[in-house]
Amino acid sequence: NEEIEAMAAIYGEEWCVIDDCAKIFCIRISDDIDDPKWTLCLQVMLPNEYPGTAPPIYQLNAPWLKGQERADLSNSLEEIYIQNIGESILYLWVEKIRDVLIQKSQMTEPGPDVKKKTEEEDVECEDDLILACQPESSVKALDFDISETRTEVEVEELPPIDHGIPITDRRSTFQAHLAPVVCPKQVKMVLSKLYENKKIASATHNIYAYRIYCEDKQTFLQDCEDDGETAAGGRLLHLMEILNVKNVMVVVSRWYGGILLGPDRFKHINNCARNILVEKNYTNSPEESSKSLGKNKKVRKDKKKNEH
Repeated sequence: NEEIEAMAAIYGEEWCVIDDCAKIFCIRISDDIDDPKWTLCLQVMLPNEYPGTAPPIYQLNAPWLKGQERADLSNSLEEIYIQNIGESILYLWVEKIRDVLIQKSQMTEPGPDVKKKTEEEDVECEDDLILACQPESSVKALDFDISETRTEVEVEELPPIDHGIPITDRRSTFQAHLAPVVCPKQVKMVLSKLYENKKIASATHNIYAYRIYCEDKQTFLQDCEDDGETAAGGRLLHLMEILNVKNVMVVVSRWYGGILLGPDRFKHINNCARNILVEKNYTNSPEESSKSLGKNKKVRKDKKKNEH
């Protein structure tokens, strides 16, 4: 796709491929590249009918973007689409958002607090064998179907843990681990079990996200952790939202091999996660996932605790 190639060339590391097959992309937009005060992430899914007869499905992600400000920006993007039906509009959208951020930075209000982290840390990667792609043989499977209605009783058994096929690129290795979870206590149990493995415990990053559906309140309890890989947990959780999965936790271990991968690392993290979710039949059809992206869901954010 010429438009995608152009976007990648223009925006470099700001542009990220989340899922090439499903045509899901993300771009980080700032008012000032060198000294950003206001930043926003635009996530888009390009339907097969785009740009001919359908607009991109999009989400605007920024903690400070709320209420009327969000509505005004959304209206601006939709106006651009209407004025350019049948044409590629991603560049116009990005530059419109950047203009809004620049105007905002020129106002007197201070920018939000942003914690800056280094992209990757230079650590050695051991040449141990990656975990075999088999379920934990010693772990007893939970005796319930994940789609069943949950009660308030906490389930205290350790869920079965599956390990995905590793992806290696330029000496960095990525591997996903998956477990069904129905309460935050199980999330902690899965993390503790994984960290008993010395190889996983020595990973440069163990990024994770989970989504638990609360049937009685019809809300999702969900959270994520970057573990030092800035924004990776949020991207992973966002992928799980797009795929509309529930009652599942995904951990992606990354062993850094000494060569910076840039935005490719996010692609590998999400591909690992997507592959194991598909393999274990947690995903809906692409059509259902596309519909779910456009819906507003009630989400209850779990309070973060330092798990490790």
